[in-house]
Amino acid sequence: MGFDKALDDIRVGKPILVYDFDDRERETDFTVASQFITPELLCMMRKDAGGLICTTMPGDLASELGLPFLSDVFWDDSEKYPLLRAMAPTDIPYDRTKSSFGITINHRDTYTGITDRDRALTITRFTDTIFADSPKDVICEELGRNFRAPGHVHLLNTTDRILESRKGHTELCTAMMYMAGVKPSATICEMMGDDGLSKPRTEVERYAESHGIPMVTGDEVIDHWKDFLSKNREI
Repeated sequence: MGFDKALDDIRVGKPILVYDFDDRERETDFTVASQFITPELLCMMRKDAGGLICTTMPGDLASELGLPFLSDVFWDDSEKYPLLRAMAPTDIPYDRTKSSFGITINHRDTYTGITDRDRALTITRFTDTIFADSPKDVICEELGRNFRAPGHVHLLNTTDRILESRKGHTELCTAMMYMAGVKPSATICEMMGDDGLSKPRTEVERYAESHGIPMVTGDEVIDHWKDFLSKNREI
């Protein structure tokens, strides 16, 4: 199954698999367009992937709305809590940029926030809100009224220029959403193995084939992304 099939599946709310690079994490993320997330898809992520379920957003939009990188929040509060400065993520072995983790959220209509139904509600409502065709202050007002933080959905902020300074799953999967023409937010979860480690690429490839799920690599995403940007200068 090819790259175009992956884009087609994204457009109709089906999952794809995104492997990064042999010299980076060497991990595969189960990936779905956030606007199409359902409790059933989250259940599949929990059972078949097993990693941390997170939702991405473009970094420029996160900055515009005031949704920070979590590492910046910790750093800015490190005078009050000095241990936070000592724990700064400056030695990530596979990445020389800051962690993409943003804040965590729950929709205010959720109960505990952790159930598949609660997280699906949080993710889809958040996606609808941040990409609404409304002024920034209206979107911020909606976010404050309808969401609480911290919560059970982990947000991931891309770097400002996607796939330039950082080439992580946050950027790779968000780029896939742009290229598919859906709202540029992906909900992702690492594929874990039964041995307590990440599921090897060969095993993920067998899973992809047996379940009819397209799998793309980081190199493929970057190659197609360069072509996409040449035709879409506004991104």
